[in-house]
Amino acid sequence: MSQSVSKSCERCEALPEKLELEGPGRLFLWLPLGHSYGKLVRQLGDSGRQYQAMPGARCVAVRLEGAHLSAFVADVMGALTGEESRATRALFVEGDGEPGLGDFPRVGSLPQLFTLTRSGWLVDMLAEKRVTSHYQPIVHAKDTRQVFAYEALLRGLEPDGSLVSPGRMLTLARDADLLFQLDLAARLSAVREASRLGLKVPIFINFTPTAIYDPAYCLRSTVAAIAELGIPASNVVFEIIESDHTPDANHLKSLIAYYRKAGFRVALDDLGAGYSSLNLIHQLRPDIMKLDMELIRGIHQDLYKASITEKLLELALKLGILTVAEGIETPEELRWVREHGVDFVQGYLIAKPTSPPVMVTPHFY
Repeated sequence: MSQSVSKSCERCEALPEKLELEGPGRLFLWLPLGHSYGKLVRQLGDSGRQYQAMPGARCVAVRLEGAHLSAFVADVMGALTGEESRATRALFVEGDGEPGLGDFPRVGSLPQLFTLTRSGWLVDMLAEKRVTSHYQPIVHAKDTRQVFAYEALLRGLEPDGSLVSPGRMLTLARDADLLFQLDLAARLSAVREASRLGLKVPIFINFTPTAIYDPAYCLRSTVAAIAELGIPASNVVFEIIESDHTPDANHLKSLIAYYRKAGFRVALDDLGAGYSSLNLIHQLRPDIMKLDMELIRGIHQDLYKASITEKLLELALKLGILTVAEGIETPEELRWVREHGVDFVQGYLIAKPTSPPVMVTPHFY
């Protein structure tokens, strides 16, 4: 199973050059419609800003300082509709030169350029490997003192060591086309930190199917790292996020097949959060199902949630699928899932994600 990390996917590991523009240059904007072009020209005329109009190509070139690029792009996006902004092509060329053939791979949409001007901190974070993992225990429902596994949860680190929330990182990564790189960094951090901390129980690792275009390449370095760290494949569970899955069922199946061939287990995360739970169970045949926290929240007081969860648990039992109830926050929720046959639980009632993970104490469980 061991493979060379050097043969890993360039798409997942290559980082874009950080957009650091201080000097003057020209922003070229190609508008999708004559109406959009006229709207932008009128705005530029009213602002008194210097620009070069090329009506035949519906193109406008605006001279500005690189440091002011983000603010100017925001103004342009404010003058156009969302659809016009997404359809507008943009390219910033430093100095007085015209765009050359080598520049055109950098042409993107107006929102992409705006995101790129703000994504330097995430590029730095990935380049400097300031990505880490916190771990939340998944415990046996019948005895919450007994840890079954830990879920690895992404965290970023500022240069001063303060934490960056995963939501902020993931949102920008999606907008700036850095999701491939961030997803890989998160997977590698999960296994490396688990090894460093000496965690001997299974590790649950989230992954985003849309950040993997070919498992044989995109997952190669992750599999290699697990092997090199000496982590048994049976101690790794990859979680597919049900509410964030790719609509291509064949792509999902190829990912699952790759993981299973390597000896890993597969969990279907956030079950009940989306609209295709039963289809995904049938198509992916997971080893573990994780019930979404919104389904569990207040389940002891909600007949609809309770009825749906009971049927999912009956199905899991019949198919031999292990179950985890996420987001347990009250003794009443814990009591309900325990009485209805859930195998494992996790949530703030048990412990919050930390690094190193906290020791689970008996309390009143």
